[in-house]
Amino acid sequence: MRMSRLKASADQSAVYHCVSRVVGGQFLLDDVGKERLTRLLFKLAPFCGIQVITYCMMGNHFHLLVRVPTRQDLPDAELLQRLEVFYGKRGVLTVLAREGLQTRGGIDPVLRQSLLERMGDVSAFMKEFKQRFSRWYNRYHGRFGTLWAERFKSVLVEDTPGAVRVVAAYIDLNPVRAGLVTDPKEYRFCGYAHALAGNAELHRGLTSCLKSGNWSEAAAEYRMSLFVTAGSSGRSDKEALDRETILAELKRGGELSLGQVLRLRVRHLTDGLVLGSREFVNEVFVQHREKFGPRRQNGARRIRGVPLLDIRVLRDLRVRAVGIQ
Repeated sequence: MRMSRLKASADQSAVYHCVSRVVGGQFLLDDVGKERLTRLLFKLAPFCGIQVITYCMMGNHFHLLVRVPTRQDLPDAELLQRLEVFYGKRGVLTVLAREGLQTRGGIDPVLRQSLLERMGDVSAFMKEFKQRFSRWYNRYHGRFGTLWAERFKSVLVEDTPGAVRVVAAYIDLNPVRAGLVTDPKEYRFCGYAHALAGNAELHRGLTSCLKSGNWSEAAAEYRMSLFVTAGSSGRSDKEALDRETILAELKRGGELSLGQVLRLRVRHLTDGLVLGSREFVNEVFVQHREKFGPRRQNGARRIRGVPLLDIRVLRDLRVRAVGIQ
């Protein structure tokens, strides 16, 4: 039975790893579609007040790692500014909000509430993101009907550098796991490459999960999480173990670095529901206790067979939990 989505309370900021797949697993997202998704992401996120940490647009699915702030009662002036950026100064909602400010001294309460409900909520953000892209895609390709398969998946990630960095690196290594590139900087539609190209929003997002305080230092630190050689992280020009060898070594019980592990598909990072320290996962479990059976005593579960430091998940995955694809 499908479990309802687990979220942080509205008075807490939270990080989510969101994944959505194309219906039937079809590879419908070409470069034009991926570019459109990326542009929409960086247009919608500021409107909703959401920070993009990293992302990856693939041919049949996408990954987003976003930080959702606490829900705030924004002043009318800021709401109008966000509307002008997202819809343009002549957009219908923009015009209505501006007229309210100019003639009545404030945005209409019904309109204001409708706008605020789209901010500070990961479900509202993802719904808007997917629907807007679907409408564009169907118009562009002359098709109709559903584009996305079911609802999106999400993992609530503890907002600590260790947990967020692991998930960010896993997302940016998607095209490497898919065999499209050997270096994620060569893949145009991922956050790491976009950050190297100069995107300031991604500089802030990735720096927030690293020890270094500025992007130039953080970029070098993050790269060490992405590239590995036989047992130690290193430069990308060194030969890395292939995924079959990494998986065999993992099953043998050998010691592997974080970067090597993240070159495998680890379902816990997309299906684990909650990810972070033992304390964090248990805390979320207590908050959502009614969604679990009476025999379960606690929430935190180890990630079986994968040495991911002290990271725990809420969902104990056993079937095809770790693999090559």
